[in-house]
Amino acid sequence: MPSDPNIGKREREVLTALVETFISTGEPVGSRTLARSNREGLSPASIRNVMADLSDACFLEQTHASSGRVPTTDAYRYYVEQITGTARLAPQEESLISDSLAGITDVPEFMERTSHVLSLISRNVGVTVATTGAKNALEHVYFSRLGDQKVLAVLVTRSGLVRDRVLRLDLPQAELDLAARYINENFRGWTMESMRAELGRRIEQDRSEYDRLMDSIEQLYKQGALAAETGSQVVFVEGAANLVTGQEDRKRLQEMLKTLEEKEKVAQLLGAYLDVKQEAVRVVIGLDDALPSMQNFVLIGAPARSGSDMFGSLAVIGPTRMDYQHTMTAVSYIARLFDKILNESE
Repeated sequence: MPSDPNIGKREREVLTALVETFISTGEPVGSRTLARSNREGLSPASIRNVMADLSDACFLEQTHASSGRVPTTDAYRYYVEQITGTARLAPQEESLISDSLAGITDVPEFMERTSHVLSLISRNVGVTVATTGAKNALEHVYFSRLGDQKVLAVLVTRSGLVRDRVLRLDLPQAELDLAARYINENFRGWTMESMRAELGRRIEQDRSEYDRLMDSIEQLYKQGALAAETGSQVVFVEGAANLVTGQEDRKRLQEMLKTLEEKEKVAQLLGAYLDVKQEAVRVVIGLDDALPSMQNFVLIGAPARSGSDMFGSLAVIGPTRMDYQHTMTAVSYIARLFDKILNESE
């Protein structure tokens, strides 16, 4: 929500202190608790008046008549808007991330390890989606004759994805080697989509000059040797056990865990909320627009990019009571590492 013009400095400080106290303790927060740490030295009575105003503005609610207040979804959204983004991870956490991601040479491995690291650092669920498809540039292809009417086609992208397919073709190994050499020498570094379009053009235009070669490439092409699974995704989910530590709302938690087990729904969730063009970490509080079972959960995520190419997304999913500042910092840190690590591996 946009910053409320009626929220003044005093209200903002009380609301921020209450949200952070509730995140830390999980218990309803009373005026006396806030008075003990208030920098202005406000009395419990003054803080109660501020809390009453915040309740009227739908930022706070009272779970029981005799209890303190807890933040509403609007309070969390307002709180997130006030986060400056200047925080840094502790040195030991940066070391944990660097050590966990050291030696990675491909996108799926990065995403798998990242989901684990995010779950450790956030104590919530780490979720990553590696997108395989047209954005992956060709590293090399290899064709091997397996026997009568069988050819193994192996396609490797620069992001480290390996795809193999058995084709029903009867071509001698010498022609397969010639076709692979032509493709590797002419199309290394091309995106899969661009390569297939250009090959289709050359098959028609260059047939007379390279008649036998182009005939072999055409057969491989039509059998799908160079086809990528456009739009296919690999999903990694780690840390679901982190959500089982509390006893509150077991039914809702079970529904959420069931959703996380369905990888297609997880990919759908990240796709619904993470824009490939976004530059900063995005925080979405209340995910029920995409999945009704995720009403009281939060997604903090960012795209995984290298230059202008999109390779997937990474995120933390957890309850509204989470350490937003820390989690946003961790997601941002790893998203920035992605481009650096991927370029170093080339």
